[in-house]
Formats: sequence, C-alpha cells, structure tokens
Amino acid sequence: MTQPIRLKTPLSGADVELLKVGDRILINGIIYTGRDAAHQRLFDLLKEGRDLPMDIKGQIIYYVGPTPAKPGQVFGSAGPTTSYRMDAYAPLLIERGLKGMIGKGMRSDAVKEAMRKHKAVYFAATGGAGALLAKRIKKAEIVAYEDLGPEAIRRLEVEDLPVIVVNDVRGNDLYIEGERRYRKG
Repeated sequence: MTQPIRLKTPLSGADVELLKVGDRILINGIIYTGRDAAHQRLFDLLKEGRDLPMDIKGQIIYYVGPTPAKPGQVFGSAGPTTSYRMDAYAPLLIERGLKGMIGKGMRSDAVKEAMRKHKAVYFAATGGAGALLAKRIKKAEIVAYEDLGPEAIRRLEVEDLPVIVVNDVRGNDLYIEGERRYRKG
C-alpha cells in the first residue's frame, strides 16, 4: 500500500490535478465546516453579488456538524454528513474557487462536472469515526452564522486529517469504479 499524500491548505489547481481516486490523503492547515443551512446562506450571498464571510479560494469545506466538545477537547465528534444535500450549492462555490469538499456518499453529475471544469476534488471521511477524526482538529472557531448552532461555519486547524479522494479532476468516481470492480469479481 502506498503512503498517504500530505496536503497543506490552501490548495492550488496544480495540487488537486495530482490527485486521483483512491488516493489516501492527510490534510493539514485550515479548512471550513458547512452544512445545508450555511450553504444556502453562502449561495444566496453569491447570487446577490455579495462577499462571503470567508475566502473560499483554494479552500476545503468539511460537511460536518459537530457534537458538543467534551471538557478538554477542541471539537466534538466530527463525522461527515451526507454530501448530496449540498449538491444544489456546490457548483457555484466550486466556480468561485473552492478546491475541495469532505463528506460521505455520492455527488451529483452537476457537482462532478463543476469539479472537472474548475479543478476541484471531493474527499470522503470515514463515517462512524467521528471521535477519531475530532482528534485531528487542533483549533476551532466560529466564523459565521453562530445562530445555526452545530451548523455554523467554523474555521478548523487540522493536522493529518485522513480522507480518501472519491472524485478527481478527470471525472473519475471511486464509488462507480468500486462497483465496477465488484461486479467483475
């Protein structure tokens, strides 16, 4: 098995062009959180021609809504949210410079096309491993939409956050590839 690839945010087009489906990645640096309600607000701001509360160019958004942090912890359980719920908003964010998304489950054709066209990738985090993933979060602060509680947008500093490339810039899809391999076997 090959060694994981270490990525540091923000990401460039060249960074994501090197990635292919199935690559194991360790993310370091700053990423942002966001789920349905926050994505709706970001989308609305862009449609109105207004600025976002954070710069998404080269950034990664993790589809996560943490549980409350226990004493001594930075972040509660950090398991990924099902990604298709953000599919209506993701293409516009990708067009505006978002380079990566982390979640679980398949993405729509529109999101995959936006990733191909604007050089972005989709990573999967392991569902059910939220407590372990939270240990990779070193700092967390709310940057927007505090009224959304766990769905507020947070700025996270992560160290070796483990993910897998599911969709790459060439249009490959690990889920489809995996199903194809299974059917052959």
